Amino acid sequence: MSRVIFSLLVLMSAVQTIWASPSITVTGTVKDKNGEALSGTVVTVVGNDRAYAVVGDDGRYSLSVPDDAEMLRFRLLGYVTQDISLSEVNDNILNVVLEEDLMNMETVVVTGTRTPRLLKESPILTRVITSLDIQRVDALNIGDLLESELPGIEFSYAMDQQVTLNMQGFGGNSVLFLVDGERVAGETLDNIDYNRLNLDNVQRVEIIKGAASSLYGSNAVGGVVNLISAGATEPWQVNVNARYGAHNEQRYGGSVGFIAGKFNSLTNAQYTSIDSYAMPSEGDYSTFYGGYNWSVKERLQYEPLQGLRFTARAGYFFRERDLQSDTRDRYRDFSGGLKGEWDVNDRNRIELSYGFDQYDKSDWLLFNSTDVRDYSNVQHTVRGIYTYDLTADGKSTMIVGGDYMRDYLMSYQFEDNGYYIQHTADVFAQVETNINEHWNLIGGLRYDFFSQKRLSHFSPKLSIMYRTGGWSFRGSYAGGFRAPTLKEMYMSFDMASIFMIYGNPDLSPESSENLSVSAEYNWKYLSASVSGFYNFVDNRITTVWNEELGGMMYTNMSPMQVRGVDVSVSTRLPFGLGARLAYTFTNEAIRAGEPLLSQTRPHSATARVEYGRSWKNYGFNVALSGRVLSAVTTEVYTSATDYEETELQTYPAYTIWKLTVSQDIWRGIHLNVIVDNLFNYRPKYYYSSTPSTTGTTVAVALSVDIEKFFQKK
Repeated sequence: MSRVIFSLLVLMSAVQTIWASPSITVTGTVKDKNGEALSGTVVTVVGNDRAYAVVGDDGRYSLSVPDDAEMLRFRLLGYVTQDISLSEVNDNILNVVLEEDLMNMETVVVTGTRTPRLLKESPILTRVITSLDIQRVDALNIGDLLESELPGIEFSYAMDQQVTLNMQGFGGNSVLFLVDGERVAGETLDNIDYNRLNLDNVQRVEIIKGAASSLYGSNAVGGVVNLISAGATEPWQVNVNARYGAHNEQRYGGSVGFIAGKFNSLTNAQYTSIDSYAMPSEGDYSTFYGGYNWSVKERLQYEPLQGLRFTARAGYFFRERDLQSDTRDRYRDFSGGLKGEWDVNDRNRIELSYGFDQYDKSDWLLFNSTDVRDYSNVQHTVRGIYTYDLTADGKSTMIVGGDYMRDYLMSYQFEDNGYYIQHTADVFAQVETNINEHWNLIGGLRYDFFSQKRLSHFSPKLSIMYRTGGWSFRGSYAGGFRAPTLKEMYMSFDMASIFMIYGNPDLSPESSENLSVSAEYNWKYLSASVSGFYNFVDNRITTVWNEELGGMMYTNMSPMQVRGVDVSVSTRLPFGLGARLAYTFTNEAIRAGEPLLSQTRPHSATARVEYGRSWKNYGFNVALSGRVLSAVTTEVYTSATDYEETELQTYPAYTIWKLTVSQDIWRGIHLNVIVDNLFNYRPKYYYSSTPSTTGTTVAVALSVDIEKFFQKK
């Protein structure tokens, strides 16, 4: 027996000798150019993610490094990642100074591939609006933010001042909006209720232009906008904020968050209101309808084990609009969900989630204080995603997944306020591979099934990227589609006794083929890109006059083409000066004889110039931003009662500028002064596609991070 034990000990010793590699311990500090410690910096051995350390509050780290290692990587969000050769280590000490990521190239994005990728390394061209951008713009809602930051996007009004979207020739029903990767329920005139998407707890916004149905299915014909929520960043944090502006515009909000052991929680609440006001000149509408809304959101994350995370979310939204003297429009939303993420090992990852979203509309009758609900959209979604690293170095990744959704819709636009239910299911797969240090390739395919009409559709994608030096070249082919909605198939709505709007159960799904090419150049102080896109769209769904029925009917259009060019240049210099210029050209080619009802403006541009400095107890940023939109000529119906003929209508060009002065005072006090419509633009006639401005306005916003009062500097 002793011989057996001795043999086992010898064997174990041999195994340990074989597998254990000699190592050295490297220590040092990580700081910024001002000598401030950069706590939270992750230090890893390049090619060995198991060997890592996290920089502490004092800026120091200690890492056991195998003798055969060659490089150390230093990575922190907001700073440029550095790879440093171990040959530069002297006496096992390596002190590092990280440069601020002025162009946000080190930002991690997920929307384009459903896997975390550095922005500069993503094969899908992605535009990111950071939390700092959101803070400095101080936008009231997602529409205000997107219009300020991106050309080719315009929010306008439709019937009863319901907000509609046009993004490079695609309407709101063809641009998929997500919150943390989840769909948003409810629609108003083929658009979701954008008022729901406040920015109080948003960490960043990721925008993909072009078809993305291979990953996201229906509605992702023209692009995807994903709002990604923030979590707590401090052991405890409390924020209160407020804003006051023209027309008695008010906003009050706050958040409470904590990190305690394995828990991370952030709760946000916000209230906004604005009075109704009259337009100074005539137009399609004479009064802007005011109202108020409030919301509360909770995000709770629990990590019982390393690599195992559970994230729960819940939210409530309420909006009331002053539309008529005897009634008020009311809108409510209840949302929630639970997601589990398990990093099984270095190569396997599993994600399971459930989401719930209910959006209701009702009329509040003032004379008898009765709330009459006449619309409800309820969505239940279950999703599973499996990610597998095909190679040990993580350079090739495969994801497979599937969704199931139960979609319930009750509407006053259906006959007898009826309801319909649709079940949808899908499976998708995608493979991404880094062929070498220069080439990256993505291929994907998705299959969707809809219970109504037993409709099914395949959506492919193929993307390739080549990187060399500071240059990135991308090319992509993607299929997009949009299934007809329950409303479009079964609508039977009396439009104020003027005409009827009829659904069409024989509708075919919209489909598109998207081609795009782009060239991008990134330097630490400069980013420039140019991209061209072409979309062939078949069976676009719209309402046209049906003479036989004597009303409007949802109908598939003949094939059309949407093509254009995006150009952007931005710079951010170390001494605080920054500038950005972006331009989009969009052309819609609609077959002769089809109704030209689009309001896509062929030329649009955004510009921004800013300057900022910061010191120990004070910092400021002054930004002048503007948007320029060209005129557009379209067809409109000749009268409210005759929808058989159209006439040409030109909506004029306009330019709007905004001046924002942001100040960081002492600890945690942030003050914004916003001068909107700086040069006092006023439309001669208020069309639905012109801004509802009455001239130059001033707003003041204050935000206070209370926990920073107690932090040592």
